[in-house]
Amino acid sequence: MEKREYTLTELIQESAENANENDFFELEKPAMLEVNLKNQKIMAKAGSMVAYIGNIDFKKEGLLSKGLGGLLKKAISGEGTSLMHAAGTGKLYLADEGKKVKIIKLQNESIFVNGNDVLALEDNIKNEIKMLKSIAGMMSGGLFQVKLSGSGYIAITTHGEPILLKVSANQPVYTDPNATVAWSENLSPNIKTNLTFGSFIGRGSGESFQLEFFGEGWVLVQPYEEVKYVQKS
Repeated sequence: MEKREYTLTELIQESAENANENDFFELEKPAMLEVNLKNQKIMAKAGSMVAYIGNIDFKKEGLLSKGLGGLLKKAISGEGTSLMHAAGTGKLYLADEGKKVKIIKLQNESIFVNGNDVLALEDNIKNEIKMLKSIAGMMSGGLFQVKLSGSGYIAITTHGEPILLKVSANQPVYTDPNATVAWSENLSPNIKTNLTFGSFIGRGSGESFQLEFFGEGWVLVQPYEEVKYVQKS
């Protein structure tokens, strides 16, 4: 049962950061990422910095700056769509609207992540953006995916605890685009349209469009629809 009240001493003890943990990417709290920088540079979601200790410099327009920053701006509307560099020495605390943080250590691997769910990544992690153009006119700003590749830490965020669904040749998986967080590198989702299904559920046009995953791999979904659909103009 969640504790309803605290003495000030109890609050300080429970909420204080753990000074004994000094990994590069550290889960300080379920929704708080601590990055221990030692003359290093990372990329983080713009606006995700909640605090820092030490000498850290920030520079906006980090992610996809290799000729793709403009595409990112055009593809997505709203806040929190660009990223920033954070460089220096100190402790950096990152969070994104109370979403839970998952730290992943890539080992010469790749993963596709919904662009809005990328919180931070090591500077040496390669990133590539790709729009699912066929759905761009159906959703607010479309849906863009970021392929993260290499060796090193990345941090992604989810609303609530996600579930990982296995995809096989005999068992395709269909997901709501707004609830889809990440998927394995060998999968490439298709857009499935089902107007009857959307009308039957009675929740507007949202469920009329699904992502269709075939092949061998996995897809991670969250119990939340993060982007709202808009009427196609």
